[in-house]
Amino acid sequence: MAKILILANNDIGLYKFRKELLSELVKENDVYISLPNGKYIPQLKNLGCYFIETPINRRGTNPLTDLKLLKKYRKILKEICPHIVLTYTIKPNVYGGIACRMNKTPCIANITGLGTAVENGGVLQKITLFLNKIALKKASCVFIQNKENEKFLLRNNVIKGPYALIPGSGVNLNEYSLLNYPSNITINFLFIARVMKEKGIDQYLDAAKFIKEKYPETSFHVLGACEQDYEDKLKEMHQEGIIEYHGMQKDVQKFHQNSHCTIHPTYYPEGMSNVLLESAASGRPIITTNRSGCKEIVESGRNGFIVEQKNSEDLIEKIEAFLSLDIDSKRKMGLYGRKKIEEEFDRDLVVKAYLREIKKLGINN
Repeated sequence: MAKILILANNDIGLYKFRKELLSELVKENDVYISLPNGKYIPQLKNLGCYFIETPINRRGTNPLTDLKLLKKYRKILKEICPHIVLTYTIKPNVYGGIACRMNKTPCIANITGLGTAVENGGVLQKITLFLNKIALKKASCVFIQNKENEKFLLRNNVIKGPYALIPGSGVNLNEYSLLNYPSNITINFLFIARVMKEKGIDQYLDAAKFIKEKYPETSFHVLGACEQDYEDKLKEMHQEGIIEYHGMQKDVQKFHQNSHCTIHPTYYPEGMSNVLLESAASGRPIITTNRSGCKEIVESGRNGFIVEQKNSEDLIEKIEAFLSLDIDSKRKMGLYGRKKIEEEFDRDLVVKAYLREIKKLGINN
């Protein structure tokens, strides 16, 4: 059996968004996964994967720590001798890609987003782009999740070899089935994300405060763990009745069932927003920003609305436009969104893209 090594930075993302691919790969291959330990590791093992614990500081910029990660990857490559390596997210892409290049091991990288270091420019951007050029130069294929990332990477000569656009991580259309649209009088809005400034939480809270006062029969829900100092503010606004803060939730489907619209006012460098893909697949209209990784999922006025980044007033305006629609128009928005997901963002499209690239290398799949 062929050996396939997968490098990732967390267990949640690997299980939630790649389990369908892993299920296919383990049928005829030995699949090894290298990532930090976490609560989804047992599920990944149950799929048939062999786990290699690999600590990663996802946001750290200490070069010594990153050098240790590179050494760890080289050690794993030497011990496993994989026929191919699949990498996800920034550090596995960079240091896993460099290790594969040094070891002359075929590698398929997935650009799940460019990251804040690239987004913010300056010295860190130059260093990050330089490292990506080294890592991706000999990659067998680089998967890119949106066209703006594609243009940026090509313009900066980061990618010179084979690459392909894929529809993000796609959506499991059975897992996220079309839900009945709620008919209750109170209109429920959902914010589902890590609670941090770049995800647009400030704009969402501004809008919630204004809309709730003007339209009492609305409810604004926040789902997600606080990654920045918002805990006190969220609890205060929850006690005041402006929002309902639910914290981190494992099962978001039960919230989609009662939701009328998902609001995702992010300006974080997304690859393709899984929150929006899952919301639209569930038949929920979406309001999101005019940035890559989000705007591809929305046809403004058809299955939601697009707003300017960091603009609370524009967000309020679009929420009011949504509230002005009758229930049938809101429902039709959700149905159109589901149709769009079925045609363009089925996860099966992503799985098939991987299997095609692996087959090109003559590896069992």
